[in-house]
Amino acid sequence: MKARRFFSSLLTSCALLLGATAAQAAYPEKPITMIVAYGAGGSTDVTARMLAPFIEKYLGGGARIVVMNRGGAGGEIGFAAIADAAPDGYTIGFINTPNVVTIPIERNARFTLDRLDPLVNVVDDPGIMTVHGDSPYKTVEDLVAQAKANPNTITLGSTGVGSDDHLAMLLLQRQANVRFTHVPFPGSAENYRSMLGRHTQICGQNLGEGLRGKAGGDNIRILGVMSTQRWDMAPDLPTFKELGYNITMASLRGVGAPKGLPPEIRAKLVDAVTKAANDPEFQSKARDTYQPLRILDSEAFSAELKELDGDFRNLWREFPWLK
Repeated sequence: MKARRFFSSLLTSCALLLGATAAQAAYPEKPITMIVAYGAGGSTDVTARMLAPFIEKYLGGGARIVVMNRGGAGGEIGFAAIADAAPDGYTIGFINTPNVVTIPIERNARFTLDRLDPLVNVVDDPGIMTVHGDSPYKTVEDLVAQAKANPNTITLGSTGVGSDDHLAMLLLQRQANVRFTHVPFPGSAENYRSMLGRHTQICGQNLGEGLRGKAGGDNIRILGVMSTQRWDMAPDLPTFKELGYNITMASLRGVGAPKGLPPEIRAKLVDAVTKAANDPEFQSKARDTYQPLRILDSEAFSAELKELDGDFRNLWREFPWLK
């Protein structure tokens, strides 16, 4: 009787093991939704749609990824949609700094950072300030001089309260002792179009967006870049530090998922995204579209988010950016 029970238990265990192995091998059995927390045509959207086919390639088995734009509230709607999704590997998405860090600091958000699982970071895009080519502002100093003489008369667009664009504006205001009028937009594409249409005077954006615009023939002028050093694809563009302002600001854009993925599915996703981001064809496309890559594994990506969370909490205590 004991022997019969032993073999029955052994057969059950083998069946469960074979079932789990089959489930692992079968993933993904249906399309995967990749959420972008900003509108179509913005930098994150560009990266997501460019990267998705390469993730499909490395997942194999006829994998299909559908990019879904869930913009609004500075990224909160999209980040919450990722966090709220079932942790089954069929919903992933891009998570962007600083918004994914700053939103839960500044308000009672619909998500928290610890409900998101950072898988692989892909892009590290420094901030810039861009004006229309016909603008009277040729340099950052021109801008500062006008803002000092006429406080709150210069409009500066951003991708929302607590975004890298907004925080960069606040830092410049503080260091130069000036005041701008902040105009938040739901995404970078809307922000950029507003500046092109001369509805706002300055577009706070990221380097990749500005360089793509210039390459596409847009009549714009980039005043400076908020990186620690000049980028090799824009060697004539000065850093804000060179111009006398200690402002370093950027947007990390990486792939995340809801916390709690099954280990085997998580490993498969991490492997596919890592291989996709390192694929020579993807890297060539990224360079052609002016996307500064910085590929970080899960551990490094998580550590970067944790460090930023501490930095921005300190900044919030010093001067809250949402009043």
